[in-house]
Amino acid sequence: MRIPLAAPEIREADIAAVTSVLRTRRLSLGPKLAEFEGALAEYVGTRHAVAVNSGTAALHLCLHALGIRGGDEVIVPSFAFIAVANVVRYVDAMPVFADINAETLNLDPRHIQAAITPRTRAIIVVHTFGVPAAMREIQAIADRRGLTIIEDTCEALGAEYDGRSVGSLGAAGVFGFYPNKQITAGEGGAVVTSDTKLAAKVRMLRNQGRGESDDWFQHTKIGFNYRLSEMNCALALEQLNRCDATLQRREAIARRYSEKLRSCPHIETPALELPGRKVSWFVYAVRLEESLSGDGRDRIVREMAARGIGCGRYFAPIHRQPAYTNEPHRCGDLSVTDAIAPRMLALPFFNAISDAEIDEVCETLTKLARQTPAEKAAGLPKNSEGPPVVL
Repeated sequence: MRIPLAAPEIREADIAAVTSVLRTRRLSLGPKLAEFEGALAEYVGTRHAVAVNSGTAALHLCLHALGIRGGDEVIVPSFAFIAVANVVRYVDAMPVFADINAETLNLDPRHIQAAITPRTRAIIVVHTFGVPAAMREIQAIADRRGLTIIEDTCEALGAEYDGRSVGSLGAAGVFGFYPNKQITAGEGGAVVTSDTKLAAKVRMLRNQGRGESDDWFQHTKIGFNYRLSEMNCALALEQLNRCDATLQRREAIARRYSEKLRSCPHIETPALELPGRKVSWFVYAVRLEESLSGDGRDRIVREMAARGIGCGRYFAPIHRQPAYTNEPHRCGDLSVTDAIAPRMLALPFFNAISDAEIDEVCETLTKLARQTPAEKAAGLPKNSEGPPVVL
């Protein structure tokens, strides 16, 4: 793609940080791990951070450490990356899909309340696309019903709710550092928490069940190999050191997109500001009008790709994924999820995207969205004459 959907920002300082580790003899469980964990905990405002090899692993360890198991239910959104439900199945519990708020695309507290049963143990609150969820209302529900909140902040590093960093509001928060995130470790994730006992359990479980006082061949629990290498930690630490500047750049990109698209009646842009919330821009996802839902959206994705512009269909609802056809799960009313998901379109979004590239994306998308049915069939841009024009 000439203009990809996402691209990591790798600077010379990042490369130097990784190569400096390679010149040492400690490639795992070394000083960079401790340094990165300390810096991340300080950035988020928690007592502890435990780095692991993916955001999915971080979620799995949280559920395992909290004792969630077969027979338990965990409330999750269906409008999310599939890992949020998969980890519930990893511990043999049942994911219960609740609907989202149409504005924020996060779990709707009213639907959380309706989804609770005597078997409900936890809520995984995803801060979708870097927009903080309604934590005050969700926490009040959890407190009344004795439920645990795990924050999935994999898309939301640096986001804030009522002046506090997301990830620090529930029993634990998890981050992911895949290459399309605000900062990357190549692959990686982390659990953040102020619960010292929970942090100790997660540390033990990530390292094959070894306790801090155990030798290498002594295992206190059945654990997992979810460690994060020193090279990954060095890269993540370097990127974390400039995270605030990265977030400012991504906000500027989002604002330019909104300015360029605001005059197109076929496209609804995301809110740039929400009361009491600081958005951390993970992606820039627009909503197409109803007439472009589903097949129309997919046509635009294909035609944008034919012009060298990458777009993403975020997200296909989990409850409609083939993987869950025969998997235990339960659904409430998901009418908002089902209505919004086929209209969502993520546009190219990465630190190095230029203003000219943003303008090209917006101009091309606007022309494709304005095509009449006949023009769509003929492959002609609106108001054009003669053969198809390359946009």
